Amino acid sequence: MDMRRRRKMKRMAWPVRLMPVIGLWVLVSCAAPKKEMPAGVLTQPQLTSFLIEMYVAEAHLEARSLPKDSAIKIFIPYEEKLKSKFAISDSTLKKTYAYYLENPKDLEAVYDALIDSLSLKEQKTVKD
Repeated sequence: MDMRRRRKMKRMAWPVRLMPVIGLWVLVSCAAPKKEMPAGVLTQPQLTSFLIEMYVAEAHLEARSLPKDSAIKIFIPYEEKLKSKFAISDSTLKKTYAYYLENPKDLEAVYDALIDSLSLKEQKTVKD
């Protein structure tokens, strides 16, 4: 009886010994390799700065309570000026949006910085 019990304990022990190996394998296999940012894509600080300007412009237009078609006519030239200011082409903007949509953690970092910056701007505006 004692011998059977030892065999049973040995059979049960091998999965327990393999748990660290299996856990390590799962972690390594599930970790996505870090993709390099392709050429022609805006960095996180560049995209954040551009989006801050865009959101501030949209807020100014919204505050004017213009009809939608009038707001669009005003906003499109302003958007073109912003792209010129930041030296961004339409293709660069499309590549940038495509990259960040495929890399949600990077996009989250951009929006975290964006929210922080807009919150600071709002606080400064309220104080003044």
